[in-house]
Amino acid sequence: MTEVGQNKGNNAALEALIIGNSPAVSQLREMIRRVARSNASVMLCGPSGSGKELVARAIHDEGVRAGKAFAAINCGAIPSELIESELFGHEKGSFTGATARRIGHFEVASGGTLFLDEIGDMRFDMQVKLLRVLEERTIVRVGSSEVRPVDVRVISATHQDLGAAIAEGKFREDLFFRLGVVVLQVPSLASRVEDIPALIRHFQRKMPADAKCRYDDAAIAMLMQHRWPGNVRELRNFVERASVLFGGETLGCDDVAMLLNPTAALAPRPILPMGTVAVPAGGLDIPAAAGAQAKKPAPGQPIDLKREIETIELEQIHVALDLADGIISEAARLLSLKRTTLIEKMRKYGVQQQAA
Repeated sequence: MTEVGQNKGNNAALEALIIGNSPAVSQLREMIRRVARSNASVMLCGPSGSGKELVARAIHDEGVRAGKAFAAINCGAIPSELIESELFGHEKGSFTGATARRIGHFEVASGGTLFLDEIGDMRFDMQVKLLRVLEERTIVRVGSSEVRPVDVRVISATHQDLGAAIAEGKFREDLFFRLGVVVLQVPSLASRVEDIPALIRHFQRKMPADAKCRYDDAAIAMLMQHRWPGNVRELRNFVERASVLFGGETLGCDDVAMLLNPTAALAPRPILPMGTVAVPAGGLDIPAAAGAQAKKPAPGQPIDLKREIETIELEQIHVALDLADGIISEAARLLSLKRTTLIEKMRKYGVQQQAA
């Protein structure tokens, strides 16, 4: 293959991964090509749901490590006591529950690329250990003293303002400079709404013909005026929701308005009884006595109060995640919980976390 033909092939592969022809996306693709030529650490900044993991994958696929492993880990979704083992591995018996040797992500991705998502959520003492690994290019498994060399390109991502986190003493400035040799901004969907038709076609590509929706001009105009707080993830959910409810049909403004606000359209908020606890700042209204109203104990029969409370809690988690289009931090805000607390509850109930 000639050099020109190879470049065309590379361009096609990148355009198939990073969808759109807006100026923001064209500039992002050009930056991906530039940073892919080196092994420098890259930090991706941008809102949740904007596709940072796709950008990390594109940098890997465009670079010299393309034939090697690509490993991804969400630092905010792993309990703080397990993050060291996830990254560096552990030996059998090194702590309670370590029933076998585990190879960490740094070793799994050796020779390739390691993507550290939500790096801003990493606890402070682990930031020190990560910095040492990046500087020395070696790791030590938990419960071992053997130093192991690793050859990994690290790409990290965050939706947080790390400048503010550094100022507050929550994130190490030296780690920021080590991770962010190159900093790329991943654009929000609201800043590239002209890509929405192309993204819809992309999400529909693998759907059967009778599940694909069509959109009239007014519907497309409404989609392009939407704020898209959940970014590309929210649009993907919208397309899937449309295919389930209106597969094969042509949608207009009213249909789009309903699909953009599914909880309001499909489950109108009832008038709440006395005893309702209202969460401020746009939070959820959760009936304090919902469990008792939903199920009254029969005379002489006990009621499993713990199970009833867990049922209510699970229902409200699902409602919050739907309202937040799967964005964990936003759902936690709606529920007045810490992000890590919500993640622990999701793990407890088996609620799947969507990809960033």
